[in-house]
Amino acid sequence: MQTTKPNIIVDLSFKFALEIISYAEILENNRKYIMARQILRSGISIGANIREAQNAESLKDFIHKMKIAAKESDETEYWLLLKENSDNYPKPGDLISRCIDISKILSKIISTSKNKI
Repeated sequence: MQTTKPNIIVDLSFKFALEIISYAEILENNRKYIMARQILRSGISIGANIREAQNAESLKDFIHKMKIAAKESDETEYWLLLKENSDNYPKPGDLISRCIDISKILSKIISTSKNKI
């Protein structure tokens, strides 16, 4: 029986995507459809790009895909901050800090990977 080594960033981004889906549903229930779609797109894209990076063709390809995930994470943080600071939107709770944590891990992965080139 083969076991796979846990991958923290893959796991964190997957859990984050599930939380983003739930938050987007709250936004939709509050008739905030455009913002719900935007946060859903960028929020779940983080994990999708991280997963895609796991099958990269080269280290440069891996770094490129992780950079895309980092950009999506920055964009998601922006949308969450807008909602946090607006009186007209449900507050995102700890999604902002979780997004920042993911961004920090991605930054470290990218930096470490660049040192291997």
